[in-house]
Formats: sequence, C-alpha cells, structure tokens
Amino acid sequence: MKTEDIPVTLSIRMAQDLVDTWIRTTGVRYFSELTNMAILTEEVGEVARLMSRLYGDQSFKESDKGRELADELADVLWVLLCIANQTGIDLTTALEKNFRKKDIRDGERHKANEKLGPGLTPP
Repeated sequence: MKTEDIPVTLSIRMAQDLVDTWIRTTGVRYFSELTNMAILTEEVGEVARLMSRLYGDQSFKESDKGRELADELADVLWVLLCIANQTGIDLTTALEKNFRKKDIRDGERHKANEKLGPGLTPP
C-alpha cells in the first residue's frame, strides 16, 4: 500500500481497513493487545506532553521541539484502530451507539450547566 493510494476522505471503517492492510503487508503482524495498550498509553502521554507545552504553562524542552500535535493525535488514532481491529470492534458502529448513549444521558444536562453557558463553548 502506498500513501498516494489513501483516499482524500476516510471513513472510520476505511481507516480500520487501511491500518489492517498496512499491518499485514508492511508491519508483518499486530503487536499483542496488551503491547498495543501500552503503546496507546505512551502515545496519549505524548499528546499530553505536547498539549501542556503548546496550551499550558510548561516550556518546550529541546526534545519536544518540532513535534506536531496532528502527528501525535494520528499516532493515538493509529493504535486505537489497531486495538479495535484486534478485538473485532467496528468503530463506526461503536461510535454511532455511543452518540445515542450521549444523547440520552447528556442531551439536556449540558444545556442546563451554568458553567457551559453561551460564549463558553469552543467553536
């Protein structure tokens, strides 16, 4: 699989399939589920580290310079897609179900929260 073969717009299902194809053709095989969980934790830590420097009060260390938040988030997504593939989870179906759950649970709760009033929500 070549980078130029990746569609401009990806669905979640397509992303899962592309990761699976890459793992099986280029990556040889998946790491174990537990190893991928450890890698996911590490990647989320990298996002947190960069966020604290970009948007928080920590200053950049030399080793943090040149890192991009988009790349770090893509690393998190990659490992998450691997774990979903390994455990037989269709993330499209899971996300649709999760939206329904949030609509039922949080549909009115957030609107009634004074701390989330007009002007306080991100664009």
